[in-house]
Amino acid sequence: QVQLIESGGGLVQAGGSLRLSCATSGRTFDDYHMGWFRQAPGKEREFVAVITWSGSRTKYADSVKGRFTISRDSAKKTVYLQMNSLKPEDTAVYYCAADRNYDDYLSPTRISYWGQGTQVTVSS
Repeated sequence: QVQLIESGGGLVQAGGSLRLSCATSGRTFDDYHMGWFRQAPGKEREFVAVITWSGSRTKYADSVKGRFTISRDSAKKTVYLQMNSLKPEDTAVYYCAADRNYDDYLSPTRISYWGQGTQVTVSS
C-alpha cells in the first residue's frame, strides 16, 4: 500500500509563491516516479511535473516550465513542488502521484496512486 498526503496549498496573489509537499508512507519511495497533476473547476486533470525515482530526470508541462520546480528527498520520503510567479490560471486542486512507469504520466488515467489533493488559489 502506498499513501500520499499533500500539504502546502493556500491562497496567494498573482506573482507569489507556494511550496507543495507530498509525504509518502512505507520504505518504497525510491521505487516510484513521483509527480504532480492539477485539476481546475470544470477541467480535466492535467499533468504538471514528474521526477524519476533516481531524481536524475524531470519533465514539466509547458504552462509551468520555468516557474515550477519538482524535487524529492529520499530521506524524508517526500516530493515537493515549488511554484513561483503564480498566475490565476494556476488555480486548481493539486494532486501528488506515484507510479512505477514513467510513461504513465502521459495520462492521469494510468497513474497508480494519488494523494487527496490540496487547493491552490491564485487571486488576480
